[in-house]
Amino acid sequence: MTGYDEGALLRAASAGVRAPSLHNTQPWQFRLRDGAIEILADPSRRLAVADRTGWAMRIALGAATYNARLALATAGTPAMVTLRPDRADPDLMARLTPARSRPPTYPEQALYDAIPRRHSHRAPFWPDPVPADTRRRIIDAARAENAWLDLLVGMVPLAGFAEIARSADRVLRRDTRYQSEMAGWTHADNAPDGVPVAAGAPAPEPQDLLPQRAFAERRRAPGRDYEPEPLVAVLGSAGDRPADQLQAGQALQHVLLTITDAGLAASMISQPIEVPAARDQLRRALGRAGHPQLALRIGYGHPGPASPRRPVTDVLVY
Repeated sequence: MTGYDEGALLRAASAGVRAPSLHNTQPWQFRLRDGAIEILADPSRRLAVADRTGWAMRIALGAATYNARLALATAGTPAMVTLRPDRADPDLMARLTPARSRPPTYPEQALYDAIPRRHSHRAPFWPDPVPADTRRRIIDAARAENAWLDLLVGMVPLAGFAEIARSADRVLRRDTRYQSEMAGWTHADNAPDGVPVAAGAPAPEPQDLLPQRAFAERRRAPGRDYEPEPLVAVLGSAGDRPADQLQAGQALQHVLLTITDAGLAASMISQPIEVPAARDQLRRALGRAGHPQLALRIGYGHPGPASPRRPVTDVLVY
């Protein structure tokens, strides 16, 4: 195959827009150029307060890149991915060029089929433990994308992580500009982006171990406390350059789709990454030489409402 066409672009973008992004800002654009599909940042959608460095935007664009890869592979035209291929174009994050045509593998098809079912589950999980084979699968998913995933097993590491996360959350709650920005991306109507109030977590209570975003003041049902020993995973990368963060975003999406395919759900905990001092504390607590990029809470639960997405036509550029 000499190059991708408009049909491939539409398929890749339709999958790419289903990726997660901080506050569901959807900071991506897609274009077809010289037979390659390019994924670009939309700087107008970067969070000026919460994402001063562009870290969250690059994680989201990496996740969108992974979805686009799956879409192309399951159509029989897998892609070779080059991250940040043109340093003269700082908004160009990834270029996908056709590799040798082949049928999709069973894992590729299963992960692609999981894309529309994946969304953040911010409510309490059931008490059922995550099986050992699923734990191995999600660790392998991160490793396949040149990232690492540490599962926090036992109350000692979990309590240490919870204290770091709560401390970071307190810092962010005291930042009025941060809170105002988050409120601006919280919607009660049918907006095509941002976080719907109905998709937010119930209001936090004193007994909660982990912090939750205050998207709404909705109270939880009686007896629906959060799990006392949640399964928490920390995703990280060896480096912390923009390309490393894009690679971590691909790993994040591979992990999230693996979780979804296994019949589980996840919510993301980014507060310890958003506060530099907390991120460094988390790195030291893990005993890792690399860089934490995001934390996840994983478990079983009823599917909740999906966050909205803009029409694909809104993210195509020519």
